[in-house]
Amino acid sequence: MTKISAAITAVGGYVPPDVLSNADLEKLVDTNDEWILSRTGIKERRILKGEGLATSDMAVEAVNELLRKRGITANDLEVIIFCTVTADKIFPSSACILADKIGAKNAFGYDLAAACSGFLFGLETATRFIESGRYKNVLVVGGDKMSSIIDYTDRNTCIIFGDGLGCVLIEPTEEENVGIIDSVLKIDGYGRNFLYQKAGGSQYPPTHESIDAREHFVYQDGKTVYKFAVTGMADVSAQIMERNHLTADDIAWLVPHQANLRIIDATAERMGLGKDKVMINIDHFGNTTNGTLPLLLWEWEKKLKKGDNLVLAAFGGGFTWGAIYIKWAYNS
Repeated sequence: MTKISAAITAVGGYVPPDVLSNADLEKLVDTNDEWILSRTGIKERRILKGEGLATSDMAVEAVNELLRKRGITANDLEVIIFCTVTADKIFPSSACILADKIGAKNAFGYDLAAACSGFLFGLETATRFIESGRYKNVLVVGGDKMSSIIDYTDRNTCIIFGDGLGCVLIEPTEEENVGIIDSVLKIDGYGRNFLYQKAGGSQYPPTHESIDAREHFVYQDGKTVYKFAVTGMADVSAQIMERNHLTADDIAWLVPHQANLRIIDATAERMGLGKDKVMINIDHFGNTTNGTLPLLLWEWEKKLKKGDNLVLAAFGGGFTWGAIYIKWAYNS
């Protein structure tokens, strides 16, 4: 019996038109362009502006692009996995809202929350759906409107995050040596106190006091997160190379989460890769959380060739982290 593998067959992306530059942030908090650039690698980020616009609105743009490129309709979609930490509402899910907005009448779906590693976890889940033989078209969406939960008086966080979203279509393939090959995924709840949103959930529901205390925004202990992220991303990336017998020469691209340029550099160094094999968009998009990995694939799609070895790696709050090894399935 022929083995069914899962492969990415189309990519879509969207970033809002409004730019928030480092110069703009200088007017909001005590910071400057040189300080931000040297510590993060970020020059500017995109912000979704407009009354009532939410993460699902970015998804509509990205998914419609994907559908056009693949030549299918929303009704061909069978599963929608929406990876985000900035869902439109607590409920219903953004997957449900997106399905309605694009007219996907034949799909089921749900939101997946794993901070910056969410897209990786969604990709793993989609892979298993396809490999089971039960589904043939699984949409994985990754993106966030981080500006909705960022305190623009806190320079520790407001310089880092931006808004953006990407998506991929996962389909079955019987071709050998292409598709989603392997994964190493991990969580450790020890990290829950170092990167989180304190209020708004069942533990601390919204109150006047929580709002006054600005507890509905992202909090980050930057030094602790940086320490764990450097080790976590590098370890799983090296592990996935080792167990698949890959050398640096075998890797076409590292597709790393865009949290901090120094973390990206440390991961690439551990893998033995030069900067010419590393996808980077942190300079112009910042950290779009669940959006970073699919947006990289979206921007680099035309450079990817069938059979290219890609390692996707991420680290996020929780802590969550992981790496996925992909052999690209098509020539753009």
